[in-house]
Amino acid sequence: MGEFSLLHWLLVIVIAVLLFGTSRLPAVGKGLAEGIRNFKTALKGPEEEKKEAPKEEEQKKS
Repeated sequence: MGEFSLLHWLLVIVIAVLLFGTSRLPAVGKGLAEGIRNFKTALKGPEEEKKEAPKEEEQKKS
């Protein structure tokens, strides 16, 4: 009952294509990914963000 089979995933994909169309699916996926990323950073809290900020700046310079 709780398992998703291949048929279930195909049905979900078909419904998503019908609702959003093929041209909007990448934008929907990108928005969803950004929302998840922002949620994770909000859970970490401000202390861990300060620790990670210098690491991210160094990666951008490289």
